[in-house]
Amino acid sequence: MRTSPDKINRVVPAGVLGGIEELSTQPRQDIRQQLGTMLTRAPLISYRVAAAFMRVFEFLVVGLSGYLLAAFYPGLTAPVSPELYLIVILMASAALPLIAEALKLYTVHAVLNPFEHTTRLATAWTLIFAAIAVAVFMTKAGHSYSRVWLGTWYLTGLLALAAGRMVAAALVRRWNRNGRLDRRAVLVGGGEAAAKLISALKNSSNADVSVVGIFDDRDDQRSPPVENGLPKLGNIGELVDFVRRARIDMLIVVLPLSAEARLLQVLKRLWVLPVDIRLSAYSQRLRYRPRAYSYIGNVPLLDVFDKPIGDWGGLLKAIEDKVISFLALLLLAPIMLMVALAVKLESKGPVFFKQKRYGFNNDLIEVYKFRSMFHEMRDADANRLATRNDPRVTRVGRFIRKSSLDELPQLFNVLRGELSLVGPRPHPTKAKAANQLYDDVVDGYFARHRVKPGITGWAQVNGWRGETDTAEKLQRRIEHDLYYIENWSLAFDLKILLRTPIALFKTEDAY
Repeated sequence: MRTSPDKINRVVPAGVLGGIEELSTQPRQDIRQQLGTMLTRAPLISYRVAAAFMRVFEFLVVGLSGYLLAAFYPGLTAPVSPELYLIVILMASAALPLIAEALKLYTVHAVLNPFEHTTRLATAWTLIFAAIAVAVFMTKAGHSYSRVWLGTWYLTGLLALAAGRMVAAALVRRWNRNGRLDRRAVLVGGGEAAAKLISALKNSSNADVSVVGIFDDRDDQRSPPVENGLPKLGNIGELVDFVRRARIDMLIVVLPLSAEARLLQVLKRLWVLPVDIRLSAYSQRLRYRPRAYSYIGNVPLLDVFDKPIGDWGGLLKAIEDKVISFLALLLLAPIMLMVALAVKLESKGPVFFKQKRYGFNNDLIEVYKFRSMFHEMRDADANRLATRNDPRVTRVGRFIRKSSLDELPQLFNVLRGELSLVGPRPHPTKAKAANQLYDDVVDGYFARHRVKPGITGWAQVNGWRGETDTAEKLQRRIEHDLYYIENWSLAFDLKILLRTPIALFKTEDAY
């Protein structure tokens, strides 16, 4: 959704999409399709992470400018001690983010409007040099520092900070236009409670979520088609499909805690989605301790489910995937060439086999493998899983399937961002256990798709790899997948990666 920069911190009603009057004259399905098109699936850029990078950037900018001036300024010669300059540079660079934070220079509004906040930026930098001057005077160390260097550093540092703010503002505006910076939410439940919540969100100056619509199973008499400027977009079943197509980051459930049965029924249908799920506490009479709430602006919410691997976790996992998969491709390139040659020499057909599988949020992705079956007997939809002594599998295929060498091309999927190194294994779309599709066998099966699938996972290193011919085997896999999702950490990923080579020796169920 495209919002103007000065509105990025506020709840944005659906009117920004061309006017609620214009939208409300169209069928509800058409409104959902329009919104689904406009609310791009571009990944959310966490502003907390972006602001942290900005702090580091400004620390480096002023630190490097001071160091380079000291290194190349001809007036700084012996017997001046370079360590004294380095200490001042480090202390001033570290103090800048702290003072800028106190002056609220890392808010979205401050970043988007650098000209309006030039005075505060100059104030932060001036306060640091005032402190340096006082410290030099009190310690009688004036002879140890060059006044020319200090003055030059003050000016170049201020200019570098201002230039950096201009670049940051341009980046943030671009992300905002692409819908990557604002968190998006929908309300689950309408009526009077929803109307009050929308009003509170609109009047909250520090809200950082854009509410785009309402979903409710009740008819239009009990839940109006338009509530305080927001359209009702459909029922709960249509909400699940909407979140699969558009990028929605939060669901705010506007149901009273007293409606326990209905609340549990709704949450059971929604917990499979990769979003934050919150209960509105705005209209609740029952009050908890302040620390029990999270807030959008000053509107209280109760946390039910958190989106797995968000903010810093997502960034760390992406770095882990890119770095390790690139190094693994370099190290394993000779083995992959030998496998490719063996596949090509034994039977006719392409070296690689591509198969549609479910990825993050049920997106279909094309997974790469070394071909292990005769080309004319391939089963792209996995209607029939491979079994022991399967006649469709070649001799080379049996070896690479047992050793999992056929999975090595999926490192390219990791580099492309479709897979992760560690995560629930992606399953073929038509895979079955006990002659039933996987999602018919295990209740809540699609909850495993709340994170990006992986080449290896917690289930695989615990012996649950290979054939899933029974409901029990599939159930155990899903249990391990969900445990991984709920307990993810970078250390957990590394533990799984280290255990994977050992797990490959267990080949009883790998055909």
